[in-house]
Amino acid sequence: MASAHGAKEPTIENRQARHDYAIEDTLECGIRLTGTEIKSVRASLVSLQEGFVMAVAAPPSLHLHSVHIGVYPPAGAHRQHEPLRIRTLLAHRREIEKLALEVKARGATLVPLKIYFVRGRAKLLLGIAIGRRKVDKRHAIREKEMKREVDRIMRKRR
Repeated sequence: MASAHGAKEPTIENRQARHDYAIEDTLECGIRLTGTEIKSVRASLVSLQEGFVMAVAAPPSLHLHSVHIGVYPPAGAHRQHEPLRIRTLLAHRREIEKLALEVKARGATLVPLKIYFVRGRAKLLLGIAIGRRKVDKRHAIREKEMKREVDRIMRKRR
């Protein structure tokens, strides 16, 4: 999808999260960003690797922690945002309450999986994740390699 200026808008992914966690469910939510933050996101100056989300039941709110959005150099020194500040996520109250309950009951973790743009607005794909042990990670890698091998063999047969 192209923006008003014709440039393709970026998609920032957290590929490490799918390795470290078993993703049970996902939720798309908006992110409340300042002007220099949105420009930095469009310039792909974002790291989701360390990020996590806290869900609070009363009052219902979601907060994105430890996601680094780099400074936007053209803005100048006095107009910059804090790269690691806590950012508010935008979702419906019922969804937030459901997430908070699930995290508390099952011990799940809320992990940012992807930042992308929908009609010019930044969206965050949030994953409800269960941590994998080292053995589970090895098993997942083995399954992925076996699937890749089967796909390669099937391609050669055509």
